[in-house]
Amino acid sequence: MLPQSGPLFETTTYMRFGKSGLLAVLILVASCGSVDTPKPRGYFRIDLPQREYRTLDAALPYSFDYPVYALVEYDSSKLAEPYWINIRYPRFNATLHISYKLVNGNLTNYLEDARTLVNKHIPKANSITQREFSDPAHRVFGLVYDIRGSEAASCYQFYLTDSLHAFLRGALYFNRVPNNDSLAPVIDFLKGDIDYMINTFRWKKVKND
Repeated sequence: MLPQSGPLFETTTYMRFGKSGLLAVLILVASCGSVDTPKPRGYFRIDLPQREYRTLDAALPYSFDYPVYALVEYDSSKLAEPYWINIRYPRFNATLHISYKLVNGNLTNYLEDARTLVNKHIPKANSITQREFSDPAHRVFGLVYDIRGSEAASCYQFYLTDSLHAFLRGALYFNRVPNNDSLAPVIDFLKGDIDYMINTFRWKKVKND
């Protein structure tokens, strides 16, 4: 490697090699002047499906339209409660986890829990913005959290409530090490799907409810 400063060779070296030495030095300098610059990081192209939705038809106290390219499954984890579901996106290795709670004078606790779960991503987030959602005609109110950051484990979360009886929370996770820069097109695409679900969200009653 050439030194960053100072003469390339000592004067005694130049005198020893004469013109041929000088020519070699000039060739060396010219070749070192052509240095490849690093190319910007590139990512694989991701083909996104055509948006299409169907209505969730299940024995649940809520309903919404969800993508046809997603799978709806009951949450089978040990901590799952009734009416908890997962919306899986096999194509993108992502899951929207949805939990449901009955409200019995404890709505404030659920709102605080939702805020706490979002704030857990602060160390890895560049920014967290929130957007209010309100549909008085169907008594659906809530907040949507947009979590920005390359290493944030969850990039989109929300909660919905009727303020009196029910509370629902959703959180989007990818089943891989977070690298949200490379996933940016998919994240934006899924955010659009989730916004559509929220806009079509309805409360309903089920048997034995």
